[in-house]
Amino acid sequence: MATDDQLSAISTGYTFTGEVIRLGAALTEGQPHPEVQVGLPLSMMTRHGLVAGATGTGKTKTLQSMAEQLSAHGVPVFLADMKGDLSGLAAPGEANEKLTARTQGIGQDWAPASFPVEFYALGGDGQGVPVRATVSSFGPILLSRVMDLNETQESSLQLIFHYADQNGLELYNLADLRAVIQYLTSPDGKAALADLGGLSKATAGVILRELVGLEADGMDAFFGEPEFDTSELLRTAADGRGIISALELSNVQAKPQLFSTFLMWLLADLFQDLPEVGDVDKPKLVFFLDEAHLLFNGASKAFLSAITQTVRLIRSKGVGIFFVTQTPKDVPADVLGQLANRVQHALRAFTPDDQKALTATVKTFPKSGYDLESVLTSAGIGEAVVTVMTETGAPSPVAWTRMFAPQSRMAPAPEAIAAAVSSSPLMGRYGTVQDSYSAFEKLRDARGGGADATAGAGAGPGEAQGAPDNGGFRPYGEGAPAGDAKAAERAAREERQAAERAAKEEAARQKAEERERQKRNDAIMRVGTNVASTLGREIVRSVFGTSRSRSRKGGGGLLGGLFG
Repeated sequence: MATDDQLSAISTGYTFTGEVIRLGAALTEGQPHPEVQVGLPLSMMTRHGLVAGATGTGKTKTLQSMAEQLSAHGVPVFLADMKGDLSGLAAPGEANEKLTARTQGIGQDWAPASFPVEFYALGGDGQGVPVRATVSSFGPILLSRVMDLNETQESSLQLIFHYADQNGLELYNLADLRAVIQYLTSPDGKAALADLGGLSKATAGVILRELVGLEADGMDAFFGEPEFDTSELLRTAADGRGIISALELSNVQAKPQLFSTFLMWLLADLFQDLPEVGDVDKPKLVFFLDEAHLLFNGASKAFLSAITQTVRLIRSKGVGIFFVTQTPKDVPADVLGQLANRVQHALRAFTPDDQKALTATVKTFPKSGYDLESVLTSAGIGEAVVTVMTETGAPSPVAWTRMFAPQSRMAPAPEAIAAAVSSSPLMGRYGTVQDSYSAFEKLRDARGGGADATAGAGAGPGEAQGAPDNGGFRPYGEGAPAGDAKAAERAAREERQAAERAAKEEAARQKAEERERQKRNDAIMRVGTNVASTLGREIVRSVFGTSRSRSRKGGGGLLGGLFG
């Protein structure tokens, strides 16, 4: 347990010259020392952090208190609200005897307060301002994550995106992407498919079926226009406080890969847009990723690499990221190594695996005078072990801390959500779905209107890939001309046969993977001339392969793969 010398070291180690986010008061033998305050320098929040702990130990309340103080310092905050609990930020808290005794005991000057909150919802479901992304902006790596594609299929999807880019086929919603894949797997798309040597018809069929599955699950509502402008997350209120952007996820909890990947899209888009600022006195935005383990479960190497790259580089844009999860082992080592600020709530050690996780967690902290295994298994609700990066760049002493209580309501506030959404100025901008003329319409019109329709849609895939002119491209499907009935029937039969072969081909694909890779390399060499002409745009794609739709920003993201 802490000695007087240790308390003195903690007091000195948490004395800072700049603005501070106050976390709580140091504890010894279960008793708080209000004179020994534990905090986090505001200027060091861009060094990222981790808030961890078992269920019910107080992680959400810690996140809520930090968000409140950031807002009070004029720093915008983004957080994912998994259960609606954080909607209480928009309503003042209520005092009671227990709360008063706790706050007085740790030296917290507590008073009820509400904070400026903007509520968002993926696709819009009445719980917030709709957040949508165009398929093109989302990019193939993130979309592969949502569709649970393997690495070979992910690479093939990148080729499909590249093909659409090269042929002026805008991918705004899932219907656009489906139309492009249907064209490539139709008889009229055979030549174009052959030119994409790394893309087999069977793999394209698998991707198409996964895409149809997304639409059947209603996920098409999350993709389309108007696309959300992530600069909305950087706003401040009229009184100078930072606006807290709460993404309400209670209605999509059953789709963890969807919402966790959307969160990374938001980060990637911010990374693309924000200028370099270097070290700052306070962050431009602090981003809290709740249930962070969902982000990494089953992630591909490309996705993990993209996350690591984003975390490493976005600090220079003035953005801090805090991962919120149960144990540090939920976060890959390469990402964990970037998280300088640590708030570790209690852990449980009921099983051998729990004990291993506890031991591993203790090893991630600097040396201290505490028996951390004992502290972490005996800490009460709202207590945590803290270490942060000091203003000199060194880690602070480890401090067992009783955390400050939020000043806003520590319970859901559904009435606050309804009031905020109905009065939000953003509803006029994002509330109504738009459907621009894009790949779906271009392919449909060219299929049904002959050469004139093709000319009206711009250079079609057949022309761009050197295929013979057949009066416009004619993918099979609904609305095909009567004269193409046999071709449509043949194409549909081929797709059914491809579906039946897919299971067997998946097993054989592992052995053929190297051959597929070589084909893709050959395909890249063949399209090298086209790539060179657009290198200035492609080289600035994001690490996730994201690309802003031409209608809004006319360019790509940052540091991504050429076929993102």
